[in-house]
Amino acid sequence: MWTYLLGPFLSLLPRRWRNALPFFQSVNWRPAAILSGMAESVIALVALMYWYWFSMSTWISRLLDLALVGKTAPGTTDHHIATAALLVWSTHPVTLGIAFFGLEGMARVCAAFTDTILGTFPLYLLEKIFWMFFRIPREQAPQSVKFSQSHVSSYVGAIRDKVTAAKSSQVSDELCVAKNASEEILEIRAGRAKPEWTPPRVIRFEDRYYRLEECSRGSSPRPFVYKLRRLPAGVPGRTVLIYSPDAEPVKVSR
Repeated sequence: MWTYLLGPFLSLLPRRWRNALPFFQSVNWRPAAILSGMAESVIALVALMYWYWFSMSTWISRLLDLALVGKTAPGTTDHHIATAALLVWSTHPVTLGIAFFGLEGMARVCAAFTDTILGTFPLYLLEKIFWMFFRIPREQAPQSVKFSQSHVSSYVGAIRDKVTAAKSSQVSDELCVAKNASEEILEIRAGRAKPEWTPPRVIRFEDRYYRLEECSRGSSPRPFVYKLRRLPAGVPGRTVLIYSPDAEPVKVSR
């Protein structure tokens, strides 16, 4: 019902207005737009024919009256009068406007066959003007608030990391090794962050290889904690990170 009763009229609306309709999903927009475009072209054709008959008969009648009273150029014939009236009709704003809607209707029909629903251009232009002058200023405020809320925490975190690293940059790393019968866990507590250390990167320390399991935050003076699990065999390659502390690390066994 929505498709064939209201659909042809609603398909004239711009896309944003159609999407706001509560029954948007209930309308099959493709046949509605085809019917709307065909009706627009037919109405434009009928209007063009009526406008041609009305304007040509009116203007030719007036020009003939002027010719009979001698107010036209000498030697003016019926052919000259008809040509002049046709030239005025073809360049008249009403003629151009009706022709525009006729061509627009055909374009909308062709676009509907490709599942592209086009509204009528005057409403589309009105919607753009309305959106530019009335809707954009109202939507800028929520966007700016959203931006600030989503990024302030990251900025604060980055500044906090820089301050912490600056305070504990001279502290050597602390290595905590936990072993059992099946595996070995190496926990590295560092005073500075290791940017490239992201799980599950493989880390080589001395002659042993470890897989980085997780990164976490601890307390000062070594707030950056990295947990690594030893691999049973070496996996040399370009993606392996070499861990070589700048200072002699503090080793703590568990």
